[in-house]
Amino acid sequence: MTNLSEDRRLVFYDAEGTPYRPVRDGGSGRSVFKIKPKGASNRAEDAIHVDDWLEVARAMLIDGLAARCQPLPRGQVNYLKYGAQKLFRYELDPELAQILGIPSEGTSGDDVGVVTRVTIEAAMDAYDSYRANRSHAHVFDAFGEPRDYWVRSTRERASRVYPTKPLIGFILNKTELNGGWGQKVDAAARLHNAGFIIVDQNDQPIDRPERYEHLLEGADRIRLCALNYFIEPAREKAERKVSIRAGDLAAAMGLKDAFPNICQALGGEKFQNLAQVPPPTNTEPNPSSSTVFTYTLNSEPEADTVIDSTYAPSPTAVNLILYGPPGTGKTYNTAWEAVRLCLGEQAAASLKGRAQRAALMGAYRNLVSEGRIEFVTFHQSMSYEEFIEGLRPTTDQAEDASADTGFRLEPVAGIFRRISERAEKGVPVTSNENALSLDGRQVFKMSIARANVASEDYLFDEAISEGHTLLGWEDIDFTDDKFSDVNEILEACREEGSREGEVSLQSGQVSQVDVFRNQLEIGDIIVVTKGNSLFRAIGEVTGNYEYRQRDNRKYCHRRSVRWLWVDRAGVPASEIYDGNFTMRSIYSLNRARMDAVALESYMNSGGKPVTREARPHVLIIDEINRANISKVFGELITLLEPDKRLGMDDEIRLTLPYSKKSFGVPQNLHVIGTMNTADRSIALLDTALRRRFSFKELMPDPFVLSNDVDGVDLQKLLSTINERIEYLFDREHQIGHAYFTGCQTRSDIERVMRDKVIPLLAEYFYEDWSKVAAVLGDAAQGPSRFLDAKRIAVPGGMTEDDFAGEKLRWTVKDGFDFSEFAD
Repeated sequence: MTNLSEDRRLVFYDAEGTPYRPVRDGGSGRSVFKIKPKGASNRAEDAIHVDDWLEVARAMLIDGLAARCQPLPRGQVNYLKYGAQKLFRYELDPELAQILGIPSEGTSGDDVGVVTRVTIEAAMDAYDSYRANRSHAHVFDAFGEPRDYWVRSTRERASRVYPTKPLIGFILNKTELNGGWGQKVDAAARLHNAGFIIVDQNDQPIDRPERYEHLLEGADRIRLCALNYFIEPAREKAERKVSIRAGDLAAAMGLKDAFPNICQALGGEKFQNLAQVPPPTNTEPNPSSSTVFTYTLNSEPEADTVIDSTYAPSPTAVNLILYGPPGTGKTYNTAWEAVRLCLGEQAAASLKGRAQRAALMGAYRNLVSEGRIEFVTFHQSMSYEEFIEGLRPTTDQAEDASADTGFRLEPVAGIFRRISERAEKGVPVTSNENALSLDGRQVFKMSIARANVASEDYLFDEAISEGHTLLGWEDIDFTDDKFSDVNEILEACREEGSREGEVSLQSGQVSQVDVFRNQLEIGDIIVVTKGNSLFRAIGEVTGNYEYRQRDNRKYCHRRSVRWLWVDRAGVPASEIYDGNFTMRSIYSLNRARMDAVALESYMNSGGKPVTREARPHVLIIDEINRANISKVFGELITLLEPDKRLGMDDEIRLTLPYSKKSFGVPQNLHVIGTMNTADRSIALLDTALRRRFSFKELMPDPFVLSNDVDGVDLQKLLSTINERIEYLFDREHQIGHAYFTGCQTRSDIERVMRDKVIPLLAEYFYEDWSKVAAVLGDAAQGPSRFLDAKRIAVPGGMTEDDFAGEKLRWTVKDGFDFSEFAD
């Protein structure tokens, strides 16, 4: 659980886990952070004044200066320095961390904030890539074959054992260091003091040498190992609780006869502060190797329902645009950004990197299925009616029994309104992990008798108590197999029916019976309504059509049902459906308008009220700059601002033009956009949009590519091309690394160059092939690697003087020469 927010971009922690923040001072007439220069006193006139979070982060984390800090939420303000006095751990906004070139979190040490669980596991990911395809070889090759010291990963991996020196070398960007633990700066010592377990090559713990006083020991080390190997992995899996057995922790760390010390550390207040967990429960006897400590990882009380978003535990809203040249991984990175915003920084950290892509996309797809992530691509024809809401024609035949022809216009929610309302309502929560799913099932709206007629209440009570559902419409027995044909139902109604007027296939007594008898299948779900705006029961169909005649010869058609949820008073239709129900007795509900997650929660609630949690939702807008922003967002662009969100002091609600609904954007809806700078300059983006979004640049990264694909150095190829493009054109039209990431052979590289890169360059330079040739390293008089240039002879009837300059015909060669980029 992080303490960072949009208005608090740097947080420190002391040894007890108490958070501190740098605070502003308004005594000088403007709100500034105050930094104390080295050797200066605490007097106000000696302080350096800085305005923004980047400068205070640089001063404290890089320059080692003290700043005015205050414990959260309130406390005495003092000048404090990171790595001394109270502060030994920090969290920093990832955007600022990237600018400063340091990790977004860390602990104090010789190299400020670099050796943390996150950076160590990231180094292990990089080493996995090195083993698989020699990525990062410029670092790892320097260490040769590992020999003596190894460390165990805190995550589930094919092999959890890694050599110590290459990992620390990768983190510190060094190729020379000691791998042991004789000195505090040695690789094994750093990892040991970060709470990692040093092992041999067979994953057996190695005893800590007693003579080295700089190595962490005792309860402090037990707490760190428990945090790294039990608490944080459980958080990454989004588990609610985690149990630690004293004997398991002892075995993992290689400790003997240490159960009193382990139990004291696991049950103490220091560990609760460190791990940010409430006091645990534990089994007896205590202390013992069998003592189990159980921690609740979500300490926030769950709300019975989300009513007032003012009190919903929502993070600060994020409006982010990833921008850069084509092929730099903007859309690719939206998946991780969305998962990070939904599950949190710690859970997403384990899913970062190419090696974890499958796991990341699994988490992404789960969130999509829960309705917490939506994806849309903007285009030139995108409109307000598609994005927010618009009127759509709806035929009466689909849902209204009385109409035979015609259509009506209904307001239909667009993707932005749908996900906003979903986020505001919160995610339904059930205790049995949705044992029943809608997969493979149809969902039907159904009426049992008339809800506003008291004399028919007994029909609903009977249906619930006896386990069936009922349909009226003619006292005719349709049990015979021939009635599986709707035309036979039509003939029977014409011959035996009691209703007056012409009977057709669209008549209620024909179409409704056909749906009830033939289209409703065993296993399907029925939602029983109460009027048009409420539903009062949900059931699973368990039997085929039956005819049971009654004395009053009404409601004789029935199907057996297992009732899953009942509330006789009724619940608003908006809980599970976008809009009211219609009066038709039975019809299939439109899946696009259904909240499947909410409906499944009711199905699995065991008849209890469904609770909801306000969880983060993310809308991804690909190619956001390709649409007319003012046309698509309309008046709602104001609502995107974090301080205008629902529940904020400056909350704004607007009335939508078509549905006339009051609408606002909740705090827990984040918006991520992507923008191709080669398509439209960032400077030309709608100013109103720019002010409401933060921007993160993604540029080509040659180092993710191999330096040897059949003798071709892809890193050198991409870097050279982009340097020439930037010189001849600009940096926004570079070639992204994604074009080459799938290249495994020389023929793959040739295909990418021929079919993608060269046509793109021709478009960039408006078919000026001399510039395309210059980018590729081909000169008209020089070596020909990718393009052939032949002089065009002067046609008859023209003289060379008529047009200045030599004319060349450029053609793409059949085979390419990559000797300039040889490995």
